[in-house]
Amino acid sequence: MPIPAQKYLPAEERRAATVQAVIALAACGNPSDITTAAIAQHMRLTQGALFRHFPNKEAIWDAVMAYTSEALLSRIDAATAQADDPLAALQAMFQAHVDFIIDHPGVPRILFAELQHDRETPAKTRVQVLLDHYRERLLTLARQGIAQGALRDTLDLNVLPVLFVGMIQGLVIQSMLAGDIQRMKHQACALFIEFRHGIEACP
Repeated sequence: MPIPAQKYLPAEERRAATVQAVIALAACGNPSDITTAAIAQHMRLTQGALFRHFPNKEAIWDAVMAYTSEALLSRIDAATAQADDPLAALQAMFQAHVDFIIDHPGVPRILFAELQHDRETPAKTRVQVLLDHYRERLLTLARQGIAQGALRDTLDLNVLPVLFVGMIQGLVIQSMLAGDIQRMKHQACALFIEFRHGIEACP
């Protein structure tokens, strides 16, 4: 549903509204098919008004990925900060990521679309940087867990991030196929329990 027209918004607010419009459009369609005309129509603006804030479509996608990176990592950091130990922090990180996707179902569609480009774009570079920061946070928690004896000291830290992110990607794909993003929430807890059994140190 198009958002109500809002005139005379400050530049930063207009840019933020554009990002949210793209994410909303991606939630119900192929991100590759989203045009600047569709974005402008969704926002009840002219394309000229849109281009006063972004020089081109590539700049819009870059802003979308900048928002995604900051918002996801901030949510993860807030969740893990409340955890009592590294294992609980890993679960909090997992759940925070799942909750973020449920709140922003267009985001994984945009991520998948960007990673399919055969050329480097500013947005694709941001995705790669996001994955690097995500991996760093995950490995920091894993190393803390190993040091404290909570996680197996034989864990392959090269494989762990692939498995962790792969679980979330699997949930996303299944929810997309089912047309029900909420199913992720119901499956996430059980999935993490099985993951935990594989990484936890024996008593």
